[in-house]
Amino acid sequence: MIGEPPNPSLAAEALTVERDGNLVLDNVSFAAGPGCLMGVVGPNGAGKSTLFNVIVSLLPATSGRVLVHGRPIGEARDLVAYVPQYERVNWRLPMSSWDVVMQGRTRRIGWFRRPGRADKAATEDALNKVGMLDRRDSLVTELSGGQRQRVFVARALAQGADILLLDEAFSGVDIASQESLVSVLMDLRDEGHTILLSSHDINHLSHYCDECLCINCHVCACGAPNDVLTADLLTELYGPFGGVPGHGHGLAGDELGHRH
Repeated sequence: MIGEPPNPSLAAEALTVERDGNLVLDNVSFAAGPGCLMGVVGPNGAGKSTLFNVIVSLLPATSGRVLVHGRPIGEARDLVAYVPQYERVNWRLPMSSWDVVMQGRTRRIGWFRRPGRADKAATEDALNKVGMLDRRDSLVTELSGGQRQRVFVARALAQGADILLLDEAFSGVDIASQESLVSVLMDLRDEGHTILLSSHDINHLSHYCDECLCINCHVCACGAPNDVLTADLLTELYGPFGGVPGHGHGLAGDELGHRH
C-alpha cells in the first residue's frame, strides 16, 4: 500500500469477515504507524465496528490477520485497547472512575490479588493524563459523556496499551467535551500512541486526523485527509445524494482539499 509506514504499530492484512452468509469486510488491508491518529469513516453498516472487534479478537476473521508491532494479535493483545460505543456500555454499574481505570490492570494483578503500588501508580498516572484525576472518586453515572470517554481512555492507558481503538467516541457527547477528548487524544498521539477513531462526522475528523481510513465493506481509500476525501470518494461512501455526515449540505472535494 502506498504510504504504508515502514514499521507499523498496527497492520491488517486482507481481513475478510462473513457473518450469516453476508460479506461484512472484504479483503481489508491498512497499516498505522506510531504517533498516528487515524480516522475510520464510512456509512452505517460499512463494517467499522466489525473491524475494531476483529482487531481485538472479539470477533473472528474468516481470513486474513492482524499484526501488532509485527506480531500476531494473540501474542500482543494487551498492547491494544478498545473503547466501545457509548451506547454499548452499562453505565448503571456503581463504579468510581478509579475503579474503572483499575480494571485496566486486571491482567497484571490477577483475579485474586489486591492492587499493588505499581498498579495504583499506573491508575493515578492514567487519570492524570486524561485530566480526570480530580474526579477519581466520582461514580461514572455522575460524569458527562465526554468525561466517561476520558475515563475509558485512562483505563486503556493503565492497561499499558499503546494502540487505542475508539468506536464512535463522539456519539452523545457535547461539542465542548468532544474538544477536550480530542485534545487528550492528540497529546497521546504526540507521545507515540497509535489511535484509530471511528466517526460518522467526516468534517470533524478531517481537521485533526493524520490519516483517514475510508471503508464501505472494503477499503475505499486510506491516506492524508486532504488526499483521500474527494468528491468521488464521498460518493462511493455515501452515494450521490448522501452528503457528508456532520455537515448539512456536504462538502465538495475542493473544499475538503483546502481545510488545513
